Amino acid sequence: MKQLCRALSIFLVLVLVAARAASASPPQRGEIVIGLIPEINIFQQMERFKPLSKYLSEQTGKTVRITVLTRYGNIIENFENHRLDGAFFGSFTGALAIQKLGVVPLARPINLNGRSTYAGLIFVRRNSGIKNAAAMRGKRFAFVERATSAGYIFPLAYLHAQGVKDVDAFLGESYFAGSHDASIYAVLQGKANIGAAKDSVYDWVQNKEPRVDKELLILARSEEFPSNGLGVRKDMDASLKAKLKLALLHLQDSPQGLKVLEALRFKRFIETKVEDYQPVFDAAAKAGIDIRTYEFRND
Repeated sequence: MKQLCRALSIFLVLVLVAARAASASPPQRGEIVIGLIPEINIFQQMERFKPLSKYLSEQTGKTVRITVLTRYGNIIENFENHRLDGAFFGSFTGALAIQKLGVVPLARPINLNGRSTYAGLIFVRRNSGIKNAAAMRGKRFAFVERATSAGYIFPLAYLHAQGVKDVDAFLGESYFAGSHDASIYAVLQGKANIGAAKDSVYDWVQNKEPRVDKELLILARSEEFPSNGLGVRKDMDASLKAKLKLALLHLQDSPQGLKVLEALRFKRFIETKVEDYQPVFDAAAKAGIDIRTYEFRND
């Protein structure tokens, strides 16, 4: 058994190294490289988007390589380094990319719940005694990443609205879990007193873990933010932009496209525009953040 566990550990390490190497490898001539934020476990992300990569390659006539990045902020960094042609941005990374890089949003999904938006949630354990913002003083908060609407911007805006101006001084401790599901599990397992995540991932974990409904309590919910949509660099060839956009908008029109949607757990895609990100700009302002000048680096 020990040998089996050791072999499994080595295998997982090698897979992770390979995934990171793929993320770091420069684009090859004639291929399109699209980044993904690590919304959930990166291995699950890779499996979800493999069929889409093949489908878009066939529809555009170019090899489309989808790469899962290990951290949220790496999407912006890779665009700045001219390493990505597009990305499925989260709402806040999308807002950053639009403001800082002129990225052009193309399409975003309608989820299985019929929504093309999501909300941020703040949650605690039911037996924690935490019922409001005042009771969060001195507690441990599991955020997701500095570049997430649901996992960081909304909690900051919520605390600011409750009169908390210095969040670091107010909380006993805070840290970044790295993904939405990791934040949920941190609270579920007692590693943090408070967590934040997007409701779509919360529902996904809840369906797998009956404990979530029994043991966690949602204290606050944000307004709606646009779902993770595909945005591309502003200088991409116009015909290629059109092909990518049309391919996504018509996935539901073919048996192959329906299989792609099934793997992604989406109903279909709809067009998305810059103005759809206004709720993100508003939330950032409430959190005291100027997106035009917001800077952060991952550890």
